[in-house]
Amino acid sequence: MARGVRTKILHRYVAIDRRDAIQPAFEVLLNVVDVVLPVRDVEVLRAREVVLGSARISARDALHVAVMEQHGIDRIMTFDRGFDDVPGLTRVR
Repeated sequence: MARGVRTKILHRYVAIDRRDAIQPAFEVLLNVVDVVLPVRDVEVLRAREVVLGSARISARDALHVAVMEQHGIDRIMTFDRGFDDVPGLTRVR
């Protein structure tokens, strides 16, 4: 999932013209994340099922759910309420 976060960092900081913040953001991420989980075709296909099954979850969040399921992770720390509709997943605020 960290790959997705790195992509988001690139996208966001380029969009707001803050290229100078990209490297510091990557460094913070790498100091916080213990394990980088891959995003493969199996997770993308599962994310499709998740997003089609819930009107409240975004495509990005559905991908997080798919990766979490693949690795037996059942808790996520987020303020995003879209995760509340996912059976078997606990949202920690």
